[in-house]
Amino acid sequence: MADRKRIIAPSVLAADFADMGKAVRLADEAGADWIHLDIMDGSFVPPITFGAQMIRDIRKLTELPFDAHLMTLHPGSHLRSFRDAGVDRFTFHLEAEPHAHRLLGEVKSLGMKAGISIVPSTPVSALSEILDLVDQILIMTVNPGWGGQSLIPSTLNKIRQLAELRENGAGDYLIEMDGGFAPSTAGEIWGAGTDAAVMGSAFFGADHPLQAMNSCRGA
Repeated sequence: MADRKRIIAPSVLAADFADMGKAVRLADEAGADWIHLDIMDGSFVPPITFGAQMIRDIRKLTELPFDAHLMTLHPGSHLRSFRDAGVDRFTFHLEAEPHAHRLLGEVKSLGMKAGISIVPSTPVSALSEILDLVDQILIMTVNPGWGGQSLIPSTLNKIRQLAELRENGAGDYLIEMDGGFAPSTAGEIWGAGTDAAVMGSAFFGADHPLQAMNSCRGA
């Protein structure tokens, strides 16, 4: 069975890109469980962020698992470079990959945990054929592309649906959410059945990041 607990993964997308090393060390020292890497290509979503080179450079700064979320077209083209850079968990978008079944298998064959993500307009039912293949499902609780957005409340229903499907034997996956996670929303997010939460501006923009993370974990 998947290790289900209140996993918090600070997203370095919300950090100061001029001092990414400091951001990684801050997350590590604050007790983060994973480091979340938002990869954007300027096509699937408008912004462009970073790629394998930066991941490789910060990999030596922490032993925390690297949780890569590819908001890109053709995510399979990055598999080997990201694995070689030190990525532990590789999540791509169902909307960007028509051959999701095959790509999930390729991710696992390279020794990474395989994840799938859906945007707010995609229903959970679209995942029905691959629930038994994934290690984690990332529900976008905001529209992907920019940090600092407010949680879309209706997206929590997807988390509830996935938790119920898992309880009924549909698969053994972690349920991850990305968008709007903060002390004010954490209780409802955990209560919906979330296992792992991406924490962006609520962590890196906080006056006291450690306090903010502890507040979210204990909500």
